[in-house]
Amino acid sequence: MTDNWRAATKLVHGGTLRSPYGETSEAIYLTQGFVYESSEAAEARFKGETEGYIYARYGSPTNDMFEKRMCLLEGAEEARAMASGMAAVAAAILCQVKAGDHILAARALFGSCRWVIETLAPKYGVEFTLVDGRDLKNWEAGIRPNTKVLFLESPTNPTLEVVDIAGVAKLANQIGAKVVVDNVFATPLFQCPLELGAHVVVYSATKHIDGQGRCLGGVVLSSKEWIEENLQDYFRHTGPAMSPFNAWTLLKGLETLPLRVKQQTSNASKIADFLAENDKIARVIYPGRADHPQADIVAKQMKGGSTLLAIELKGGKQAAFSLQNALNVIKISNNLGDAKSLITHPATTTHKNLTDEARAELGISPGTLRLSCGIEDADDLIEDLDQALKSVHI
Repeated sequence: MTDNWRAATKLVHGGTLRSPYGETSEAIYLTQGFVYESSEAAEARFKGETEGYIYARYGSPTNDMFEKRMCLLEGAEEARAMASGMAAVAAAILCQVKAGDHILAARALFGSCRWVIETLAPKYGVEFTLVDGRDLKNWEAGIRPNTKVLFLESPTNPTLEVVDIAGVAKLANQIGAKVVVDNVFATPLFQCPLELGAHVVVYSATKHIDGQGRCLGGVVLSSKEWIEENLQDYFRHTGPAMSPFNAWTLLKGLETLPLRVKQQTSNASKIADFLAENDKIARVIYPGRADHPQADIVAKQMKGGSTLLAIELKGGKQAAFSLQNALNVIKISNNLGDAKSLITHPATTTHKNLTDEARAELGISPGTLRLSCGIEDADDLIEDLDQALKSVHI
């Protein structure tokens, strides 16, 4: 039955496990371990001869529900819930490489993702190359005989570049490498990387999936075979498991995900059009606009725009700070995907550890701002931005 359900129905009912008490809302199984009827039962459970839970670090009924619901939404066979988005990214990449292997990644990445690839992986003898992911020729040129993983975000953080996922996956398949896609900015509602040929999808569930500023979480989704051969032992023995309480919170977030993303995206589109007409704005980058640099790829692989947009103010850092400080409804924060509209100055926060040259390569100027649109009334957000822009002197 669940195969025929549409996304909104899957996100309310999918994967639900009910106790004998028949609760309406999913139960929180806040336990570290589980008991067995006998020594023989424990032995059989650990041997894998019988199904059941062993230890909360390996899995729990609440986490199981969250994983199954995400699989239904994403079209994946298996998933593992992680303590944070970065736990998911690190696990998805590091579980499948060893010394001597090579990671090929788009250079437009969240700061912590770049740290995993540029700093952490080389400590264990793993090589890397960063390329401008917008052009498939760069991916093709960056492939080596020892390339095992191709990693990308699309749209990217914070400048919303879009990468041709199907094209990258085709190149990876030619050499037997795996494509890992961070799909946070698109959300699972607007882009399905597995359908486009990617092998692994990761999310920071902290963002849209929770969407209400409550808890951290991450998830890795792929085929059953890939998870069993690559991720399972890493997951069991390094301990990045999600708390059952967070899993329950995220289950509640999934129920309203389509409603929130629809309103956030509508707001983002209206705000992008408004800002594009302001003479204090040098450029607006939004995947839903015809002037997006990769509009043709957006049309091919995305079902909607995004809840986020990037703007570049004339006047640099001073103008960006003046705008942020004059806002009333929109709040300054480094988070995104929240019910509340949030604005970020990447050069001094999320991407501050990059060199000036690296930020320039990514299109992050001192005047760049990332706006994550919430579910407020669009007119209130536009009025807030309008009055704030009037206070900016260039």
